[in-house]
Amino acid sequence: MKLDVIAFGAHPDDVELGCGGTIVKLGAQGYRTGVVALTRGEMGTRGSAETRAREFAASAGVMGVSMHKALDMPDGRVDLNWENKVKVIREIRAHQPRIVFAPYWVARHPDHEAASRIVREASYLAGLKKLDTGQEAHRPFKVLFYQARFEFSPSFVVDISSSHEKKLEAIRSYGSQFHGPKNADHGTDETLISRPDFIERIATRDRQYGTYVGVEFGEPFLVREALRIDDPVDFFGPECLETIP
Repeated sequence: MKLDVIAFGAHPDDVELGCGGTIVKLGAQGYRTGVVALTRGEMGTRGSAETRAREFAASAGVMGVSMHKALDMPDGRVDLNWENKVKVIREIRAHQPRIVFAPYWVARHPDHEAASRIVREASYLAGLKKLDTGQEAHRPFKVLFYQARFEFSPSFVVDISSSHEKKLEAIRSYGSQFHGPKNADHGTDETLISRPDFIERIATRDRQYGTYVGVEFGEPFLVREALRIDDPVDFFGPECLETIP
């Protein structure tokens, strides 16, 4: 199945937290979207691989993606190696996305840092015709990096005001990870993200980036290359005046 966009995360729920509003918005605009988790999240303090698979599917339904998939890289041991790059290359070639989303390369969790490099390098390598995976070579037009724990100076911010509620609904699909009932399946240990105020912290961050572009909620993105703008007068049009205090 060909897609316009694939968002990669190290674990189920990474994409929802970092760029879920943008994924929802792109789907509503008619683009075909997909989400790929490199691991099944089996090392998480709360929940199990089976529980998180059900939650992943529920979240995918909320976001309206055309495809969601968890690869089999071991959680907590996402290594920057050839085998893992080929797994991502196969997904890129299978779906031929125009745009790939990846986590920012500076992160607290080593899986996130490794995932960032794996996806970035695989996105380039997927375009090499002599790299044989039995699939047609395909290189995405651009890799866009989304924010996790550490901030960056964004290349641009997407207005997600219309899709923010869906983003939070998708996050809440992961009942084992975020604030909710404690039981044997979820686990009784508290974590940073299981605290009652964690989702409100996400909303506060989204409000912060929304203020940068004069909207209610926003998600920041970073690109490594210069952005091409052919008509700056049109690009910095009337809507930009709304951001002026």
